[in-house]
Amino acid sequence: MDADLELALALADDADAITLAPFEDRRFTVDRKVDRTEVTEIDRATEAAIVARLRIERSEHGIIGEELGVSAASSAWQWLIDPIDGTSGYVRGIPVWATLIALIHEGDVVVGVVSAPALGRRWWASRGDGVFVNGRPCRVSGVTDLADAQVSVTFSDGWDELGLTSALVDLATGARRARGFGDFWQHALVAEGALDVAIDAVGVAPYDIAAVRLLVEEAGGRFTDRHGTATHETGTAISTNGVLHDEVLRRLGAPGAFPIAGNGQKGVP
Repeated sequence: MDADLELALALADDADAITLAPFEDRRFTVDRKVDRTEVTEIDRATEAAIVARLRIERSEHGIIGEELGVSAASSAWQWLIDPIDGTSGYVRGIPVWATLIALIHEGDVVVGVVSAPALGRRWWASRGDGVFVNGRPCRVSGVTDLADAQVSVTFSDGWDELGLTSALVDLATGARRARGFGDFWQHALVAEGALDVAIDAVGVAPYDIAAVRLLVEEAGGRFTDRHGTATHETGTAISTNGVLHDEVLRRLGAPGAFPIAGNGQKGVP
C-alpha cells in the first residue's frame, strides 16, 4: 500500500475514535460559526488530532482544514481535512457524516479517504490504483439515459441565485428516481454505481469535495464543476458515471449549451 494512503487510513482511524462515541451517546455541545453553520468541539478535536499527527509524520507538507485554517501553504503537498462533513446531520443524530482526508500534489488529488463510521462504511483511493469501499472495488454504473438514472440533487440558495433551480427540478423529475442524499455520500454512491448523478450545493469548499472527487474519478466516472472543468476548487461539484455527464451539464447551461440566466457572470461559481 502507498505510504501516504496508509497514513490517511490511519488518520481516519484516529478520527473515528474521536467522532463516533459522542455521536452515539449525544455527548457534545454545539456552537455557530460566523456563517451560522454548526460546529462542535468534536469537529475541532478531530481536526486537531489529525493535524498533530501530520505535523509529526509529514512535517514538510501543508495542511488546510475546515476548522483550524492553513499551515505551510507554499508546500507542493497539501492535506485537505474536513473533520466532520455533515455536522448539521451529526448534531441532529443523522448518521450521514464522515471525516474527509485528501492529499493534493501540485493541484492534483492523489489520495482520498472518506470514513463514515456511523454508516459502517469507508471509501479510499489513490491515483491510478482504483477505489474501494470496505475493501471491495468500486465501479460507476453503465446507465446511458437520464430517464433511467438515479440522481441526487442538493438544492441551495446558491442555485436560486444562479437561476438554475428550475433546471435542477426538471433534471430530477425527468430521472427514474431522485433523492437528496447530500454531502459526501451522494458522490460516494456515484463511485459505487448505486447513483448515476450527484449535484452538490453551490459554495462547497475544496476540503468538502477533494476526497470524493478522487473516488469518482478512480471508479471511472467524471467529477467537474458546473462549467465542466475537472476541479475541486470552484464552489460547485457534479459527479456522474461519465456517460451522462455532458447531458447533465447541457441541462445546467454549461458553455456551449443553451443559455440559462446566471451563466458567465463574473465571480459566479
